Amino acid sequence: MYKNYNMNQITLPLETEILIPDSDISKAVHTLVESMPEDVFDGFRPSQGASSYHPKMMLKILLCAYSQSAFSGRKIEALLQDSIRMMWLAQNQTPSYRTINRFRAHPKMAALLQSAFIQFRTQLESNGLIESDAIFIDGTKIEANANKYTFVFRKNIDRHEAALLEKSKAKYEALVESEVIPEMIRESEGPLTASELAHIHTQLIESETGLTEQINGTEDMPTRKAIRSERSEIRKSKKAMKDYLDRRLNYQRQRSLMGDRNSYSKTDTDATFMRMKDDHMQNGQLKSGYNLQIATNNQFVLGYDIYWNPTDTRTLDPFLHTMQHTFQHLPEYIVADGGYGSEFNYECVADKYEREALIPYNTYYKEQKKRYKTDAIHPNHWEYNEIDDYYVCPNNRRLPLKRHTTRTDTYGYQRVFKIYECEDCRDCPLMALCKTSAPDQRNGFKKI
Repeated sequence: MYKNYNMNQITLPLETEILIPDSDISKAVHTLVESMPEDVFDGFRPSQGASSYHPKMMLKILLCAYSQSAFSGRKIEALLQDSIRMMWLAQNQTPSYRTINRFRAHPKMAALLQSAFIQFRTQLESNGLIESDAIFIDGTKIEANANKYTFVFRKNIDRHEAALLEKSKAKYEALVESEVIPEMIRESEGPLTASELAHIHTQLIESETGLTEQINGTEDMPTRKAIRSERSEIRKSKKAMKDYLDRRLNYQRQRSLMGDRNSYSKTDTDATFMRMKDDHMQNGQLKSGYNLQIATNNQFVLGYDIYWNPTDTRTLDPFLHTMQHTFQHLPEYIVADGGYGSEFNYECVADKYEREALIPYNTYYKEQKKRYKTDAIHPNHWEYNEIDDYYVCPNNRRLPLKRHTTRTDTYGYQRVFKIYECEDCRDCPLMALCKTSAPDQRNGFKKI
């Protein structure tokens, strides 16, 4: 016996909402969007023309479709025809894929998503699903949709530009010496600037034009041949100067696109080449990508931002600024892994944001291993006299304080080190094991 199934039976359509359980994702999306302030949707109001779809409805169908792993505009358009939850959220309205794509590419879309994240966090806190006293920060690298062979590296620009500047200056000096062009009045004796290269190129064009007029104004064949030979050399110089000028301008443009990065992709200039995680064959590859930083609590994402810095160490400060000012949430405790551990980050969290950092330093896990703890040669395990400020090595030789030194990294942050140096390491049987200075120096030292 079968259950009743009759395609010819006339039935009345029911309200689609009663077919959707209260625990469905569409109900959560509906509650989230409806709780957002009305003023965040004002930027989507059309100033002229026909009426448009309500931004609340458009945001609902986008969030619901994304939760079902439907990201294509055409797939979302198809879901509006055959998905009960999507039909209910849209109230049977059917925007085309072009309308959907225009909406999510709207200039105000980023601010709308930020407001959605703020409201989402507020609802999580009110329902007791997250704790409000901490956030957990981590990052991952995502590959850009760009050709991995269209790379531009800063070191290559520096090398090629240095050779270019040397060649262009030598060419200019040769032209001045042969009296092809007059000597310019330059502000400095350094490399030729782009404007100076353009001026030299213009002078060579004028010289070529003058020689061409001389050729046209004489009928003497030996004279014409000599002038053509001279014009041929000028044309070669003009072509070389044009090439130098174009390359110099191209290097300037590349530096402008690169900013403070060390590389970028030509097909996606916002992407930086960085070492991706190892694949299943344990092969780490250098590809163009982005460093995505997220803040979570109880596995809920509370904020995000994208950076082109390949390391997590230098993303903590700007990401905390984004969390505090954009997502309006920066709790008391900042929790992250050892990849964020640095002296700069510890000072930044404590002094700039007045929060407490629960971040292990980068050698914390290494120091928990038995091999490290039993290594008597490691300087961190040497006896230290706090009163007289000196260390004692395993061979009972003293290392008094020698000097203080300051180092500045590429980002301008200064670190202060104390150098402890042994008075005499000669004839020490442990010197080869504990010495960290150059082999030609007499004494070893300890740096902290």
